[in-house]
Amino acid sequence: MSRRIIDLDFSSLYNGGKVKKRFLLFFLVFVLSLPVDAAIFKITVDAPIHPITAEYITKTIDRAERENARLIIMIFNTPGGLDSSMREIIAKIIGSRVPFCTYVSPSGSRAASAGFYIGIAGDIFVMAPGTSTGAAHPVGISITGQGMDKTMEEKVTNDAVSYVKTLAEKRGRNIRLAEDAVRKSLSYTEKEAFDQGLIDLIAKNDPEIVDYFDNKTIRRFNGEEVLLHLRGEPIIEIPMSARQKFLLTISNPNLAYILLMLGLLGLYFEFSNPGAILPGVLGGIFLLLAIFSFQILPINYVGLLLILLAVGLFILEVKVQSYGILSAGGVIAMVLGSIMLINAPIPELKPSLKLIIPFAVSISLIFLFLVFLVIRAHAKQVHTGKEGLVGEIGVAQTDLQPEGKVFVHGELWNAEAAEEIPKGSKVRVVKVLEGLKIRVQKI
Repeated sequence: MSRRIIDLDFSSLYNGGKVKKRFLLFFLVFVLSLPVDAAIFKITVDAPIHPITAEYITKTIDRAERENARLIIMIFNTPGGLDSSMREIIAKIIGSRVPFCTYVSPSGSRAASAGFYIGIAGDIFVMAPGTSTGAAHPVGISITGQGMDKTMEEKVTNDAVSYVKTLAEKRGRNIRLAEDAVRKSLSYTEKEAFDQGLIDLIAKNDPEIVDYFDNKTIRRFNGEEVLLHLRGEPIIEIPMSARQKFLLTISNPNLAYILLMLGLLGLYFEFSNPGAILPGVLGGIFLLLAIFSFQILPINYVGLLLILLAVGLFILEVKVQSYGILSAGGVIAMVLGSIMLINAPIPELKPSLKLIIPFAVSISLIFLFLVFLVIRAHAKQVHTGKEGLVGEIGVAQTDLQPEGKVFVHGELWNAEAAEEIPKGSKVRVVKVLEGLKIRVQKI
């Protein structure tokens, strides 16, 4: 923070040993009401660009403006992300009253795709040794999961090129390099970017940035020139809130996919076995968390419908004798829907195939196993009530001519038979008649 040294001559406030209280109170209120310049803010973004990272950056800018920060340094390492979130971040950076420094760090990090645009948009663009930036060709995927046609791809590319050229021109950066990063998907090392005027500095850490730009004038996006006073100001790190950390965690596409599968499995188990309670509760929680994740991730609803269709086919297998056709269709729909589920422009926002295929097949097998248990339970012989007597073996206690008594299932029953059966013969129950009477046949 800037330091104000106020030298007060309190002797002038004394009059006969008494403080002029009103004047002192007024003076203190006046001093405390003066705006206080805050420190340098630092944030770290090590994730794809999506609504959560956009919220984190924009809220930090709002706070920096409220607290009159000297500078915001954003340390970032990102493979890219969603165009809508990228443009939201850039618009906030451009309109910020506080200068914004984009810093690709630590060594081994990158600012690719959407991260390249954000880097170019910063008032100051810095890279650490051993980092890279670029590879910003736009990637678009249709609702079916396939790439755009040639005409649409050309339109999107031209729009992206004009956007990055505007950013580079306003920031005084190398326009040709910025355009090649979009059209040709070129990527640059920190040395290439610095030597050709794409970035402002190569720095190993934050203090180097502060020392280099202290008492230097930078040009803002609107053309205004600002003299930076940075030396001696503390660097305050602004972490994500607990809510943002939680949302960032469940926005992981692999976790979102697992939550969806477990949620569907839990609800199916609950509906198949009413009263189990725990599977239904956990399934509902997992499913709601998955739906919340889908508000962050770009979801392909055709993929989601295929997964729901797979569950429906597994359920129909219980009702329809399809000789495995419905089950096979369910497995295929489950795998295809899982692959198509998240419609993202970069691999980091999609579930890994190494997770999807084994998990989808495993979940399908679990569904089929539960279906098998239901079918077996329905086909199993009844052991209670009147129906449970059918098929039981007993002994004729009297001659059946054709009626008499038999001992079966621990009880003495009135029985009839289609033929004469002598006393002591073994009999099998074939039907339960009205009036507590059974029909038997000789074994």
